Amino acid sequence: MPNSAYRSIPVNEFSSRQLRILLVDDHAVVREGLHMLISAQSNMEIVGEANDGSSVVQLAKDLQPDVVVMDISMPGVNGVQATERLKAAHPNIKIVVLSSYSDEAHIRQALASGASSYVLKRTIAEELIRAIRTVATGGVYIDPSIAGMIAHGYANVLPEGKNADSLSKREHEVLIDVAYGYTNKEIADRLFMSVKTVEGHKARIREKLNLATRAEIVRYALNQGWLQDD
Repeated sequence: MPNSAYRSIPVNEFSSRQLRILLVDDHAVVREGLHMLISAQSNMEIVGEANDGSSVVQLAKDLQPDVVVMDISMPGVNGVQATERLKAAHPNIKIVVLSSYSDEAHIRQALASGASSYVLKRTIAEELIRAIRTVATGGVYIDPSIAGMIAHGYANVLPEGKNADSLSKREHEVLIDVAYGYTNKEIADRLFMSVKTVEGHKARIREKLNLATRAEIVRYALNQGWLQDD
């Protein structure tokens, strides 16, 4: 992709029924491989590519992708920073983070930034398509090779005496939707309540369970078996 930060594909070239995917990776060979893998799916299309994180927000505005496949390690604006900016500007776009790192710190940081999926590059061929399909329908997808480790790492995230039994039915429903990455407005629409009521439920969840970030909520939900990894 010489002399260009990104390559775009006109919106009207594709059927609206297909999932629109934006690729962000600083390695041309990796992007080429991702392009071939994703384009082989009958209901997915690559609408654009970027070789750095700095142009992601504007690209998302221009190309309107459903899912962004984001490399975590890039020079300048890295994948975590780009994810934070993208989710702030376009909260409905789902993000699949690709990484060579399997440690808890990187995974937690990526999910806290707003990503809905974390996939290891070494298992990309087997897991990426599944991850894209999962996040596109509102799910959270953690690479199976690390999901168990993550759940175990958060097994003791709650102080003694604080557990899911303290949640009301509505609070439990809100917690699950937060873990799946839905916005306050989407949760309100799904559960037939006001955005203000959703915010109130989230505040009580944080107080009851001592979960300060979405990453902690995702890990707790995984540990409880409330999310599907596959």
